[in-house]
Amino acid sequence: MRATRIIATFFGAGLLRPAPGTWGTLAALPVAWALHVLGGFWLLALATILAFAIGWWATQVETAGLSDPDPSEIVIDEVAGMWLALWPVSLGAMLQSVPITALWPGWVVAFLAFRAFDIWKPGPVGLADRMHTPLGVMLDDIIAGAMAAMVVAVAAVFAHGMMGL
Repeated sequence: MRATRIIATFFGAGLLRPAPGTWGTLAALPVAWALHVLGGFWLLALATILAFAIGWWATQVETAGLSDPDPSEIVIDEVAGMWLALWPVSLGAMLQSVPITALWPGWVVAFLAFRAFDIWKPGPVGLADRMHTPLGVMLDDIIAGAMAAMVVAVAAVFAHGMMGL
């Protein structure tokens, strides 16, 4: 298997059926945990940026000459988007000096919000998806991840700030 294929399918997660995008998103979770444990929020943030850049390149290579600009097995975009959705959880855990797993409700909200935005494709997510280019493949999930991160942050304010939990 070529390096670009390994990257684009996130070590084969995108080859799982059904729902390869969900499998790619699930595969991103333990890696996000490991990144946070090894280097906190900053390593997760750096890895997200690198996943976007390397994913864009791998997607360009893997889709060159294909009629489908966004084959379902390419899930590196879901990985980068899911990691971005987890930024508030990682940052919160780092700032509060608690294990990231202690903020498990944030993981659930991030996963559900990200998948909802990725599937529904509201507003700017849909605009990026309709670019039908490797950049669009990556951007729609980055935007969905940013929107999910906002949902996570608002949920955290509501749960911890307004409810005093």
